[in-house]
Amino acid sequence: MMRQALWLPALFALGLSGGIAAADPLQQSEALALLQKIADAARDLNYAGTFVYQHGHQVETSRIVHFVDNGNEYEKLETLDGPRREVIRNNDEVLCYYPDAKIVRSDKRVARRTFPALLPEQLSSLTEYYEIRKGESERIGGFDSQALVLEPKDRMRYGHKFWADTASGLLLKARMLSERHNVVEQFSFTQVVIGSGVTREMVQPSLNIRFPEWRLDRFANNTISEVESGWTVTNFPAGFRKILEMRRSKQGNSVLVTHMVYSDGLAAVSVFIEPAATRNKINEGLSQQGAINIFTRTINDQIVTVLGEAPASTVMQIANSVSPRAK
Repeated sequence: MMRQALWLPALFALGLSGGIAAADPLQQSEALALLQKIADAARDLNYAGTFVYQHGHQVETSRIVHFVDNGNEYEKLETLDGPRREVIRNNDEVLCYYPDAKIVRSDKRVARRTFPALLPEQLSSLTEYYEIRKGESERIGGFDSQALVLEPKDRMRYGHKFWADTASGLLLKARMLSERHNVVEQFSFTQVVIGSGVTREMVQPSLNIRFPEWRLDRFANNTISEVESGWTVTNFPAGFRKILEMRRSKQGNSVLVTHMVYSDGLAAVSVFIEPAATRNKINEGLSQQGAINIFTRTINDQIVTVLGEAPASTVMQIANSVSPRAK
């Protein structure tokens, strides 16, 4: 959610080394057990805290509350910098509140994961494409943590470094590392409470919503999901698979845009295909925004845009192999 529109694509250049550890790679079973503990903690525990997202040239701070009751997840996210936004999630149902515009947007939870729930449910493929090592111990937000380094085995994906609470497994800090081991993105709790003290009331909206003063935007109604779009990627990098394919209307008009997402479990790359007639200007080629590489090309009368937090070689390989599906 947040990285897409609500998980704050805020950007800050850290200028730090990622600190890849020199320890020997873990055995697959131990690596998967540690990753599973981190993944389970983000979904199963009650927690509340303030975290900082640093990416590119900016910093943005948010507050998150996560509460679980009888297997149901409830979550509240508030931005603390810039325009106020509040996001309430009940399992996969999401309400996004924009007080300045007095808009409530209703949507389904998208495939994109959010801090501290950055790990996928299926973890087994990660050990095939990343070497996993233990890093240093560090105290973060008042908790003792153990670092875990995921170093890619090829140059088609970025590296990662996770610091998890040694007791609960909750992710306290996460870095994304470039091919040169420079930090391109970081999340970090500055304060967090885990377990007791987190209540159901803390995930309720804090805004006073009154209709018709506010407008409800049922964005999900404009989305046609799980469709065969007529397009395919014939040569995506090893380990990547399609996790989403849909056609959705572009905000502000009725033109349908094809959206496909390919992921290896950590890296996610989006493919957008739309009629060239919808653009006044087409800037073909490679560009970059922080950790996000973007490659645009045209195929007949269609614009193909591929973007993701992945090396340029990855988005270019995907973009250059997009083609109409054979009939």
